[in-house]
Amino acid sequence: MVRDRTITPAQVQQTLAESVVLQPRQQGILAAPHFLFWIAHHLPKEYPAQIRTTLDRSLQQFVEAQAQQIVQTLSVHNAHQAAALVIDNKTGEILAYVGSTDYFSPAEQGRNDGVQALRQPGSTLKPFLYQLALEQKQIRPNTILADVPIAYAIPGARLYRPVDYHEQFQGPVRIRIALANSLNVPAVKLLEKVGVPNFLTYLRQLGFEHLTHPPEHYGLGLTLGSGEVTLWELARAYLTLANQGNPLELKVVSSGLKGSTTPQSLLEPNAASWALMTDMLSDRFARAQAFGVDSLLSLPFPSAVKTGTSSDFRDTWTVGYTADYTVATWVGNFNGEAMQNVSGVTGAAPLWNRIMLHLHEHREPKAFPAPPGLVKRPICAISGKKPTPACPTVVREYFYPEDLAAYQNQTDSFFKAIAAHQESAPANPSKIPQYQLNLPPEYNEWLASKPLAKLASGTLRILSPHNGDYFLMREPVKEKPLERLEFKLAGTDGQPVEWRLNGKQLSTTSDPSLFWPMQVGQWSLEVKVGKRTDRVKFEVQIAKSSDSRQGFSVRKP
Repeated sequence: MVRDRTITPAQVQQTLAESVVLQPRQQGILAAPHFLFWIAHHLPKEYPAQIRTTLDRSLQQFVEAQAQQIVQTLSVHNAHQAAALVIDNKTGEILAYVGSTDYFSPAEQGRNDGVQALRQPGSTLKPFLYQLALEQKQIRPNTILADVPIAYAIPGARLYRPVDYHEQFQGPVRIRIALANSLNVPAVKLLEKVGVPNFLTYLRQLGFEHLTHPPEHYGLGLTLGSGEVTLWELARAYLTLANQGNPLELKVVSSGLKGSTTPQSLLEPNAASWALMTDMLSDRFARAQAFGVDSLLSLPFPSAVKTGTSSDFRDTWTVGYTADYTVATWVGNFNGEAMQNVSGVTGAAPLWNRIMLHLHEHREPKAFPAPPGLVKRPICAISGKKPTPACPTVVREYFYPEDLAAYQNQTDSFFKAIAAHQESAPANPSKIPQYQLNLPPEYNEWLASKPLAKLASGTLRILSPHNGDYFLMREPVKEKPLERLEFKLAGTDGQPVEWRLNGKQLSTTSDPSLFWPMQVGQWSLEVKVGKRTDRVKFEVQIAKSSDSRQGFSVRKP
């Protein structure tokens, strides 16, 4: 330029001496960059250059700061990102939208939007399954579900055996306990009853627009998080829960522009079933077994909440609401790395807790309304029936008015008297009625893992195998012992047991269990103790070399 005489040598020296000051990347973005870019992407062309959003700037800054603090605390457990959404229940307005801990941090992939990212939701979809089952009258508030070992034979796949985080089973549980403690087996069995296609259709009606695959793609794992959803969709669905089944459009600007797809209007929503979900999700005593009474989920005012943890601790969620606000939080990593034993209650719940406390710092929310049209009655916590002298624990639960007549007249078959009651001699201990559990056959395997003296019924019972079981065994190999199948009983009272298989006597022992070398065929196992007998039928087949279910008892698809 000097050679072309467009500038002088003195101007060159002056330019070289000046320091270059770059504007910070944040310049022009005062808050919520993810939110602003999301709005800009969805704004129609005719919108004015300046618009007023629904965002509460001070709340936004608070949530951003809390997200950064929570992630900093969890970084030692390989958790490096968080996202949050805060919604006004009355208007549907978005008050805070945090897509990451720092939009301007390339190291942590901060430009990714955790509110709109597709992730596995863990157990956060379970309330909608229970609500749908209540709506369809497939369960009642006092229904008892079996949390017991179960296996599903899925063609072309490994045997599916749902378990809980602690890999234990509770036996008979009320739906309130199953939902509040996020038990997996009852939820899977309930989905089997409701049907995956029906539940998937219902979730799409609620606004989960990214669940686009056919039902067989998700299978029974749909209620445990086998699909992918966004934090936005979860928050919107829980907003519908907070408003007792009445969906609201999410608003992002003061007028005109709404959020993305609006949930469909649910056909004649049953306010009672939605209110029951709120009542169960707000019951701190119901979830005490898994979370404790005074966990981060328990606030000093009425609130309903559900956590979720995806497989391998890749995503943690906490979504909940009061009468005024719905708050959804996520903690995880954008690159999909697993965290180190960080669950929903230890990952996303601390952020949810801080936001909720801040929102209600100056005014507590109103109490949730009771389920309309329902009445409470005492029930046995084990059977769900009207309490009898055999019941060890009595609680109160809601009933539909049309179920009260059956409640008054029903008998509790979960207990069986083993000593006659005589009013004339109550002081004689031998005449006081005694009871033992008399659970249905689906509890057999669970009973087999428990102390039989306490849990076996008064009648003789084959605990394993189950009636109708179907076993796959490996092809027998010479000079190698055959696979063995354990026969197990309850109610022998220490007396000798006569074992028969297809009518032929196997053995007579005083042991309530017997191991049998497996053989292909259809079998009828019969046991006799004194004058008492029990019988089951099962089948054994050779498994194909590629079948991963060898040696298992399976339920046929």
